[in-house]
Amino acid sequence: MANEPTIEPFRTFVSVAVPIDIANCDTDQIIPARFLRKALDDPDYARFLFHDLRFNAEGAETDFIFNASAYRGAGVLVSDKNWGCGSSRENAVTALVANGIRAVIAPSVADIHYNNCIQNGVLPVVLSDEDCATLRRQLRDGPGAEIAIDLETQTLTGPDQTSYAFEVDPFDKHRLLNGLDDIGFTQVHDQEITEFVNGYSARHSWAG
Repeated sequence: MANEPTIEPFRTFVSVAVPIDIANCDTDQIIPARFLRKALDDPDYARFLFHDLRFNAEGAETDFIFNASAYRGAGVLVSDKNWGCGSSRENAVTALVANGIRAVIAPSVADIHYNNCIQNGVLPVVLSDEDCATLRRQLRDGPGAEIAIDLETQTLTGPDQTSYAFEVDPFDKHRLLNGLDDIGFTQVHDQEITEFVNGYSARHSWAG
């Protein structure tokens, strides 16, 4: 039905955040290529996120920070520069979604990955190197600390209650606030599309 969200809307979000101290964390680290053919409803899909960092060859958990009990259930990642570089695989975002990740904060986000995040309801927040380093340090020093994000006001509140302003493209903001992926945004214009099709058919009835 038109105007209904096609992805989960993003308005305000408060969650435990986990620091990912990896510069140039590429999409193959986020989800290794061998898992790309797996269906999104695979019961193990959530395990594919950071798989080769989280698990050893025997499948046992490593000491990677994402496995630490204090960060389990985290809905926000704070990373280093150039997050999501590498191949354009959308699975790098669907793996985030499968783990309940709604926002990624980094000094820079690869362009295609950024767009894939918007398409899947994940908010990419770009802050300065210094601000991201500060947030990661606070999260390491206080495991289980939370970050609050308000997309409407474009503000983020860190563990120490410091407020950070961030930029977001107005169109991307509209889509996230209303839960619209490409299909959903097209459905908003269902009436205009139907009117055009009916008018075109009437004007070109000879073609039928």
